[in-house]
Amino acid sequence: MSQSHMMPSYARVDIAFERGEGCWLVTADGQRYLDFGSGVAVNALGHSHPHLVAAITEQAQKVIHVSNLYRVKDGERLADRLCALSFADLVFFANSGAEAMEGVIKIVRKYQSANGHPERYRIITFEGCFHGRTLATLAAAKNKKHLDGFGPVMDGFDQVPLGDIEAVKRAITPETAGILIEPVQGEGGVRVVEPSFVRALRQICDERGLLLAFDEVQTGIGRLGEMFGYQRLGVTPDVMGLAKGLGAGFPIGAVLSTAEAGKGITPGTHGSTFGGNPLAVAAGNAVLDEVTKPGFLDNVRKMALLFRQRLAEIKDRHPTVIAEVRGEGLLIGLKSVVPNGDLADACRAEKLLSVLAGDNVMRLVPPLIVTEAEVGEAIARLDRACVAVERAQPGALKQGAAG
Repeated sequence: MSQSHMMPSYARVDIAFERGEGCWLVTADGQRYLDFGSGVAVNALGHSHPHLVAAITEQAQKVIHVSNLYRVKDGERLADRLCALSFADLVFFANSGAEAMEGVIKIVRKYQSANGHPERYRIITFEGCFHGRTLATLAAAKNKKHLDGFGPVMDGFDQVPLGDIEAVKRAITPETAGILIEPVQGEGGVRVVEPSFVRALRQICDERGLLLAFDEVQTGIGRLGEMFGYQRLGVTPDVMGLAKGLGAGFPIGAVLSTAEAGKGITPGTHGSTFGGNPLAVAAGNAVLDEVTKPGFLDNVRKMALLFRQRLAEIKDRHPTVIAEVRGEGLLIGLKSVVPNGDLADACRAEKLLSVLAGDNVMRLVPPLIVTEAEVGEAIARLDRACVAVERAQPGALKQGAAG
């Protein structure tokens, strides 16, 4: 790789893509890769989706940015649509998932202050969570690797094991403001949360005057087969963060809340210069146009079921490579026996793109427009990748000879 002036915060793979078509990415020399990483679960409509491209192009020719000193009517429309599709009454637009989650944290704290309890500022989070890379969201996740070297860790977060309701109860103090959880821990290893656990959290919050906050940055906008992940759980949060799929590649984040939870946010209490600008909300509205079409989410669920069935076959065929298939909808994780990076490298050699996660998991998060043929192609490439990994394992040749 040639020398770059890019700050070395990423260990980038030495591949550059020039264009994309649906679930495929293409390099300058014409090599085609099947993209089951979706830009880390972002490209919900795949690449170069005609409706999204047209919406962004048309808006860019009108006005790109005006600031929130003025009304943005398409932003108001997008907020209306998000509220109609969800539990929410209010929406705040940001630019990213981390910013959305910062907004969630601030709303939870501000709500308690507005209710006369400024001492309530602490938020309970769960081991393995990931909420972003800002100082507050890093403090919420308590991942030592991500926090090292950045000075004192921001106070206000108490972490407990995922699924341990008694630990949650023990962690609650007179300073507790709310509980923050992901319906599926994506970065943490595609760990699915049990509905009964979230129902218990809802009950605790109701009994003790706490807010229940969801991080749906990765699970929202159809990724799990419903518009929002909470709809699969049968539990409604008070406040929720969105991003990733909401812009399907264009940067936009959103905080959704009930009127009650958001009552502390008044003019001047929170803001974002770029948040919800005309170009961003044009993208968001275009995404909702597609995801809300009749049959769209039905097809997501159908493809998810097919993919999980085929992945179970791969796991059974390659038990020395894949230990477990995890996930919901089209947020799927393969718990690896070998280092997950080795499996991802082998997949990339077969021109299948994936995303790594914690707990030695490789994520497969295809665009929501994925077809049955593309699922079949991904399975074929994963199968060949597993064979390559098996051949590279110590003793593989000896076992082959013995067989």
